[in-house]
Amino acid sequence: MKLTLRPRGRRGIPVAVALAACIAVSGGLYALGPGAAGASSHREAPLIAQDPAVDATDLYAFVSPDRPGYVTFVANWVPFQEPNGGPNFYPFATDAQYMINVDSDGDARPDARFRWTFKNVDKRGNSTFLLNNGPVTSLDDENLLFKQTYTLESSFNGEAFRTRATNVAVAPSRVGPASMPDYNALREQATVKLPGGWRIFAGQADDPFFLDLRVFDLLYGGDLSETGQDTLAGYNVNTIALEVPFKDVALRGDGARNPVIGVWTTTERPRVRITGRTGDPRGGDRVQVSRLGNPLVNEVVVPAGLKDAFNASRPDGDANIPQLVKRVTEPEVPKLIEAIYNIPAPATPRNDLVEIFLTGITTKADGPIKADLNSQLNNADVNPAKFRPSEMLRLNLSVPVTADPNRLGVVGGDLQGFPNGRRLADDVVDIELQALVGAAQTGKIVDALAAGDAVDANENAFGDTFPYVALPNATAVNAAGAAGAGPAAPASADPSPAAASSATEEGMSTGETMTVVGSSVAGGLGLLFFAGWWMRRRNRTGDHTHSPDEPAHTH
Repeated sequence: MKLTLRPRGRRGIPVAVALAACIAVSGGLYALGPGAAGASSHREAPLIAQDPAVDATDLYAFVSPDRPGYVTFVANWVPFQEPNGGPNFYPFATDAQYMINVDSDGDARPDARFRWTFKNVDKRGNSTFLLNNGPVTSLDDENLLFKQTYTLESSFNGEAFRTRATNVAVAPSRVGPASMPDYNALREQATVKLPGGWRIFAGQADDPFFLDLRVFDLLYGGDLSETGQDTLAGYNVNTIALEVPFKDVALRGDGARNPVIGVWTTTERPRVRITGRTGDPRGGDRVQVSRLGNPLVNEVVVPAGLKDAFNASRPDGDANIPQLVKRVTEPEVPKLIEAIYNIPAPATPRNDLVEIFLTGITTKADGPIKADLNSQLNNADVNPAKFRPSEMLRLNLSVPVTADPNRLGVVGGDLQGFPNGRRLADDVVDIELQALVGAAQTGKIVDALAAGDAVDANENAFGDTFPYVALPNATAVNAAGAAGAGPAAPASADPSPAAASSATEEGMSTGETMTVVGSSVAGGLGLLFFAGWWMRRRNRTGDHTHSPDEPAHTH
């Protein structure tokens, strides 16, 4: 079967734009954002950059290396968490829902959905500004004054969501050794096994993505001199990890006949968030504000004018957006590389990239990559007539776990690595650079870019067991700069703070926090007006000591 990406009209574009406009209404209300930076899907679009609490940063999907017949999904949110970012640190949003979506039949619609919603348990009230008032040795320690719990629900084949777990404790932000002397113990308590063999975890972790972000300075300084620094070293993220048996996500529950799945994350907010309680985040009028499948797509593939719309769109509409398809078939990065480094850009249309990002790698699509690897078209029971090219992270569950993984994944001859799913240690920046300059077509590494960004591994070792991510960092990112050993790191992320408590279990919603902030601003303006009136009064009576040319200072 030959797949073409001819758009079926332009209906998908107005819908996406309309959704983006809806996000703009609510997104404009958020004023809490981290420092300017970008990575995988860290702050990749204008609107989501203003709402880090629901900003999906990375998605990983891989066969569990220590548990045959199981697949692990690791999804991260809330980028650039500086370990010293107190007193509120980095909670999940309580008025949002976080989703992992799985498509097993290739129609670009989710066949399995997993939904997390969070609530606060805040005992601080007006007694303290601290997250804890003594060492925390367990998740139910009375010294832990602020914590979160979550509910996990699942839906299969369009059926209603079913609750799988409730009031599960979140591993809190890692305050430091005095507050949490054995953080690994907290991690273990937050890792829970459910009926059916599921394992779940939610909490803070080291950001597993590694790369040098100087790519944005005209691709590493114009001469590859700006490489070798892991920009994300020392930063943390909020992680949701889920491990389920193949049968729960494979088409017809048969991972042997139908081993290929497609995965993406979404985050949804209430359409309007101004003030007051938002109620149950699973109900009401919600809008999708974040979407993530393959790494770096929204950053370096999707153009600036479509980034917000992409975050609001669904995979089954991708093939109907000609501007998006053209960014894959005629990518920008190879042209930049050719202009800067004189490395010839492969001829277009880039149907090899169509396979990597939109269809999965398969001979059934008549593409240039002669292999059957990770397209749902390879599933025995799939209906080819319903297949839709779409952007998602695709994984073949039947590929054996590699005893000696290669960081370059498929490009390096390791079929279990990216773009066949994504393992934590896959060097996706170097892989995608090689793919963009044609390595997937030729089967050969482009020597001129063999070093890539010169960041080949994460600064912290990953674990051998679920949830596999490294423990969160507890040392300031700019510690070296403070000690005089080098420049300070960029400003850290500061997502929406934990809601102030009214001594109830859930505490205030984020919307109510905005009301408190608004009241504080109003009070501050009132003080400024009073100060201005008082200074003018003093000036009129001659009761001042500064000269006419000296500005009066107000605080």
